[in-house]
Amino acid sequence: MFPPSTKILVVDDMPTIRDLVKNQLKAMGYKFIFEAADGEQALHLLVQNNVPGKKIELVISDWNMPRMSGLEFLKQVRTHPDWVELPFVLLTSESERDQVTEAILAGVSQYMVKPFAAKAFEEKLKGVWAKHNKV
Repeated sequence: MFPPSTKILVVDDMPTIRDLVKNQLKAMGYKFIFEAADGEQALHLLVQNNVPGKKIELVISDWNMPRMSGLEFLKQVRTHPDWVELPFVLLTSESERDQVTEAILAGVSQYMVKPFAAKAFEEKLKGVWAKHNKV
């Protein structure tokens, strides 16, 4: 599982959803949580923190957002050499097969349909950790 010192970026245009995800992460013991309201803000935060000791180590992003969607954000992230392997979870209310396929092809680490239970959220994060750490 991701260590408690993991720097996590939560991206969602709805403050209530960001708070829900942040509270879940805090309940799991995480303390270093950044937040952004859309993909553009999130990309700016990634760039701003792309220095040793400050790098964001996990992204949890909504799919449907104004200005830059979670999928567009993911695609931007995957083009940068420092972030090709950055663990990236997409949260969405969409569960269409085509969208899931598009996210997988874009390099998403995990896909979670909202609403989600706390236990399911934790299990998905364990899976992402295992995938990125070849456990």
